[in-house]
Amino acid sequence: MNIGMMHFRTGETDGVSLEMDKWRYVLEKQGHHVIYIAGSGHPTDQNLRIIQELHYKNPINDHIVNKAYADYDPDYKAEKLKNEIDEYAYVIEEKLINIIEDEKIDVLIPNNVLSLGWNVGAGMATAKAIQKTGIQAIAHHHDFHWERELYSSPNYEFIGDMLETYFPPRYENLDHVVINGIAKGELKKRYGIDATIVPNVFDFEGMSLEQDTYNVDMKEALEIPKNAVIFLQATRIVERKGIELAIDVISKMNEEKHKIMGKTLYNGQRITEETEFLLVFAGLNESEDYYSKLLKHAELKGVQVLNINNRIDHVRKERNQKKIYSLWDAYLLADFITYPSLLEGFGNQFLEAIFAKKPLILYEYPVFEDYIKGFGFEYVSLGNEHHQKENALVTVSSDVVNKCADEVINTLLQSQTYKNMIQKNYQICKEYFSYGTLENLVASLVK
Repeated sequence: MNIGMMHFRTGETDGVSLEMDKWRYVLEKQGHHVIYIAGSGHPTDQNLRIIQELHYKNPINDHIVNKAYADYDPDYKAEKLKNEIDEYAYVIEEKLINIIEDEKIDVLIPNNVLSLGWNVGAGMATAKAIQKTGIQAIAHHHDFHWERELYSSPNYEFIGDMLETYFPPRYENLDHVVINGIAKGELKKRYGIDATIVPNVFDFEGMSLEQDTYNVDMKEALEIPKNAVIFLQATRIVERKGIELAIDVISKMNEEKHKIMGKTLYNGQRITEETEFLLVFAGLNESEDYYSKLLKHAELKGVQVLNINNRIDHVRKERNQKKIYSLWDAYLLADFITYPSLLEGFGNQFLEAIFAKKPLILYEYPVFEDYIKGFGFEYVSLGNEHHQKENALVTVSSDVVNKCADEVINTLLQSQTYKNMIQKNYQICKEYFSYGTLENLVASLVK
């Protein structure tokens, strides 16, 4: 069959784009032809169809989002905004129907387009296209509008009505997929919809990450000190990632460094006066205000931060005569992965860290606590309770930070503990979160 997978963007390092790539791999393995329908993506992808109005940062949609959810302007009439959304949606609907017909698509799989509320025009357009064409559709919901503060109090009543009607819609030819049990329960309670849970997965039975001739020079190219102990924050930089918690832990480790001077780490590296505990950002910066606060917080806490995102992409390439490394190359740099997210639909970077065979510092966000934790993973915990400070950054208790720092240091110093932790986590994922799991679930959905 011909499958159309739809999202605001593709070919990037956000969780939805990465998960779409896995679905595409599995679907093509099962003999289907897959095209992407998105607002952006790699121009070399011959199976990509662009609808500009879907672009994550389309200026018209930015305008609509600002008027609908952000700064309320009493002089901006509801009828004017509604007309703008209708016109925007009509363009997307027409383009989407044309792609469905031209490409003879049998199954359409929108990702977050019918759940998040970021692009209300796209949601309405996609719903109408599904209804008009009668195409079999599978709405893949990674996140929902009720999970995000931005969408919680629309400035206009009709926006709330649109969220109720189209996010998600209820049609006989539309099935629903969620990525955790909390979302399944909420969807049933709010909309009476029975959804299928398809967890995020990874190819734990396939390739393994290794240093090679391309990435062997990565530390030197990125000017990372040879004696640095690297804590990698691989996610995008947005408020809900709770990255300030990682800064707090590393700051505490800096305070304790004198106690381990002269000792040897799991990899044979010796702790000296010059050893730096370095926090490295690899993901996209999608909140300048938050990023600025993080840098200020790190400076106050005496934590060294290095942002390498301008040298990281979805795949290896060359840009301006410089090597661009993949996200997987960045994982190979790390001694520890920081994953202090306060909210996740599932936790793609959690699986990535385990695939890369790296230990984690982790905040036990609700989905993790409800579902993932029960599989018995080993990690250094930041607990499950946080508080917001006056500057809008979050914090956990000093006891938790101290305990976390001690556990990280002990793990780094004990090679067998380090090895046992990553091996146990890998085996759990191999059994429950592999491509084989996804293949079976997708086969039951795409018939």
